[in-house]
Amino acid sequence: MLLLCVSLVAVSALAVQAPGAGEQRRGAAKAPNVVLVVSDSFDGRLTFHPGSQVVKLPFINFMKARGTSFLNAYTNSPICCPSRAAMWSGLFTHLTESWNNFKGLDPNYTTWMDVMERHGYRTQKFGKLDYTSGHHSISNRVEAWTRDVAFLLRQEGRPMVNLIHNRTKVRVMERDWQNTDKAINWLRKEAINYTEPFVLYLGLNLPHPYPSPSSGENFGSSTFHTSLYWLGKVSRDAIKIPKWSPLSEMHPVDYYSSYTKNCTGGFTEKEIKNIRAFYYAMCAETDAMLDHGELAMEHRQFYKMSMYEASAHVPLLMMGPGIKVDLQVSNVVSLVDIYPTMLDIAGIPLPQNLSGYSLLPLSSETFKNEHKVKNLHPPWILSEFHGCNVNASTYMLRTNHWKYIAYSDGASVLPQLFDLSSDPDELTNVAVKFPEITYSLDQKLRSIINYPKVSASVHQYNKEQFIKWKQSIGQNYSNVIANLRWHQDWQKEPRKYESAIDQWLKTHMNPRAV
Repeated sequence: MLLLCVSLVAVSALAVQAPGAGEQRRGAAKAPNVVLVVSDSFDGRLTFHPGSQVVKLPFINFMKARGTSFLNAYTNSPICCPSRAAMWSGLFTHLTESWNNFKGLDPNYTTWMDVMERHGYRTQKFGKLDYTSGHHSISNRVEAWTRDVAFLLRQEGRPMVNLIHNRTKVRVMERDWQNTDKAINWLRKEAINYTEPFVLYLGLNLPHPYPSPSSGENFGSSTFHTSLYWLGKVSRDAIKIPKWSPLSEMHPVDYYSSYTKNCTGGFTEKEIKNIRAFYYAMCAETDAMLDHGELAMEHRQFYKMSMYEASAHVPLLMMGPGIKVDLQVSNVVSLVDIYPTMLDIAGIPLPQNLSGYSLLPLSSETFKNEHKVKNLHPPWILSEFHGCNVNASTYMLRTNHWKYIAYSDGASVLPQLFDLSSDPDELTNVAVKFPEITYSLDQKLRSIINYPKVSASVHQYNKEQFIKWKQSIGQNYSNVIANLRWHQDWQKEPRKYESAIDQWLKTHMNPRAV
C-alpha cells in the first residue's frame, strides 16, 4: 500500500533496507519509500477552514484526516524558481542567490534527492522541476533586472478567464495529467519490483494560471482556464470579494505590483468573482491529481510575488506510517524544511549548514521529547523576493501572529506590520502604531539576514545582467523590449524609457562596467 502526502511529503508503508547504509541510519533498520508531490500557486489557506468551504478538495481532506497538516507553512520566496531552489537546497534564497526565475541553483547542485540516492535510494522525477539556472523568457529576465528603474510599465496583460463549456471535461491541464500518469505507472510497474527504497517526485504546474494569448489586447496576461466540470466543484456563494484600499492609499511597492500586473483599472464584482472561481476550480483539478499561492485578485493583484497570505502561504500535509493522524500543527514552517525532513525520514544524518529543520518532531509518533527539544523548529520563518513585478527587494519575518515586511535598505521604503490574529486579510499596516514591535522584529530580521546588504547585491546583479544582455544584442535592445510583454507602453514613448534605463545604469555603478 502506497501512502501519498500531498503537497509535500509522503511516506510509504513499503519499508525495505537501503544497501550499505545501515551504519548511517537512525537506529531503525528499515528505510521507507517516500513520495513528494508539489503543486504550483496553491493557496495554502484552502486546506483548512474557512477556505476549505469554497471548493471541494476530497484528497486533501482525506490526507488531513489520516495525516498531519501544517496550518502555517510558507514559501521562502513567492515565485517559481527561487521557491523550488530553497526547497531542493534547504537554504534561504539569499544563500542560494536565486534572485529571480532566471537565476536558480546550478544544475550540478547537490539536492536532498542526490543525497538520498547516495545512501541507496532509487530516485525518479516527473513534471515541473524549475529550480536550476538559465530558464524562463526574455520578458521575465528583463523585467526582473530592470525593476529598479524609475518607470512604470504594464508588464502583464489584464487577467482573464476562459471556460470550456463541457461538463464532462476532466483533463484540462493535459501535461499535468500525463505526468501524473507517468508517476503512477512507474510506481505500479517499476518501483514495486525494487529491493531498495525509492523516492519519487511529482511536480505539477496547476493551479498556476495559463500562458496568455501570443498577441492582441491581452498579450502578456494570465488566463484562468477550466471546464464546467471543475467549476461545478466551487461554491460560488462562498467566494469572498476581497477588500481593496484606494489606489492613493496603497503601499508604494503594492501599487507598483498592481500597476505592472495591469490591475489598477476598474474591475466589476463579477469579473473578480469569476477569476477567483476559476482559480478555485483549477485547485480542484489539482487535488484530483493527488495534490504557493495565487493572489486571485486579493490586494488588487494576481499571480504571486507578494508576502500577503494568498501568495506566500502554501499547503503542506504529511501522511504515512508513524505520522500522527488528524493533527493540525500551528507552528510556522517553510519549504527549506523539506530538505532535512526528507533526509530525516530516510534516517540519513543531516548536514549542519541547512537553513531548515526537520518537521518529523512536529508530526511523528516515534520522536521523544529529548529529540524535540534539540530539533524543534524556531518560532519564525523567513521569506524574501527579488524578482519582477516588485520594485524593491522584499523580506518577510513571520512569527506567531505577526507578519513583518521590510523593503530594500530598510530606510528608503516604509515597512509593513500586520497582526494576522485580528487582521487576517492584511488590510491595516500597524507598523507606526506599534513602533516597539516593529523595531524588535526588524532587529530579529537583521540578525537572520543583513537585508540592506543583500538588497545592494541584488541591485548590482540586476545592472550587470542587464548590461550583458544589452551588449549581446547590440543597439537593437529597445526594439526587442518593444516586442516583449511591455510593448503597449514602450512603443508609445521609447525614448522616455530608454533614458530612464540610461540614468539607472549610471547611478551607483562602476563606470567601467557601463
